[in-house]
Amino acid sequence: MRRKRKPLMFQTSRFFDLFRRNTEAVSFLGNSATLYRYGSEFFPALLEAIALARVSVCMEFYTICDDHTGGLVADALLAAAARGVQVYVMYDYIGCFDTSAAFFKRLSKGGICCTAFNPPPFRRGIAWFDKRDHRKIAVIDGWCAFTGGINIADVYSGCGKKHTKWRDAGIRIEGEAAAALLRMFCQNWGEERGSQPHVLLPEPRTEMPGNAKVMIVQGGPHHKRSFIRSAFRMAIAGASESVTIASPYFIPGPRVIRSLLRAAGRGVKVRLLLPFKSDVPLVRLVSRTCYAQLLNNDIEIYELDSAVLHAKVMLIDDRWAMVGSANMDNRSFHRNYELNVVVDDDDFGAQVAEMLESDLKGARRIVLHEHERRGLRIRMLERLFSPISWFL
Repeated sequence: MRRKRKPLMFQTSRFFDLFRRNTEAVSFLGNSATLYRYGSEFFPALLEAIALARVSVCMEFYTICDDHTGGLVADALLAAAARGVQVYVMYDYIGCFDTSAAFFKRLSKGGICCTAFNPPPFRRGIAWFDKRDHRKIAVIDGWCAFTGGINIADVYSGCGKKHTKWRDAGIRIEGEAAAALLRMFCQNWGEERGSQPHVLLPEPRTEMPGNAKVMIVQGGPHHKRSFIRSAFRMAIAGASESVTIASPYFIPGPRVIRSLLRAAGRGVKVRLLLPFKSDVPLVRLVSRTCYAQLLNNDIEIYELDSAVLHAKVMLIDDRWAMVGSANMDNRSFHRNYELNVVVDDDDFGAQVAEMLESDLKGARRIVLHEHERRGLRIRMLERLFSPISWFL
């Protein structure tokens, strides 16, 4: 008689209860989840969804550039507004510092409601200058949502004049989880603008678009503790077989380091995909200070050198995937407004596993004895800048 396979830890009701309690995650059944492995897949799908919008389009992005990709999105939004769709756009003031004011004026003149997150004079105090809305959300008609790590810019879409490639990933969700993201957007808009957007929340539907269980974890400086960090730690603690993490900014702090070491200590295969090329070289320098400790405890580290890694993805036991805007650093844990989506689904997990395996095959594995041979100058710089890791 064939024995039943014991359920993985993260599939048990006890683990889900602990996860929700420690992260304040909201959970939804019966969603569909689609992975977009590159910006070149993400943007055509987003533009098509905007073109089909009939009621509302709500967008919240850290960066929206006035380039070819930004122009395509702007044209799609203006066309939607022209046919009577309610369109709202929230962008981070710091993240869009290089975007011309004319870009957003054009949207406003076309009937789109635009608002900047935390514009000058930083009415909540000078310390608020360091707080940013790092989320990436687009919700169409309250039932279809796009999120992940992708900003609206040419470097993410693969077009434009720059030759630098950026490696990122996005996700499309249809179902009650998308409606929850719309409610979060409306709350964020109301807190920033002082009034709620005139968006009708979708009526509950009887049909289920898919079989994926989706949990939404959000974090921000208004929380007393970091739910984003707790989500990472709880996911790692729930792993029975493997943990694979892709993160562009890896300064996890001692608590996450301990979670990784414990997982490796109980026989879980732990792999980290980190950047070789970075848009913030100082972060890469500081992140390397923990390499030796991780390598000494059988944790595999790979550096992607074919592109600028910007994807924020975690995969547990090849099934339980977390995709979102949050990096594994103190900024995402404590100072930014962030959003991560957890998808528990065999098919989606298989897609994420295939994507990460492909990236790992093209990355360079870091070996301890080679890492220890780095020069004295590099070691001194690591020691010099480690104390300021909190601010990175």
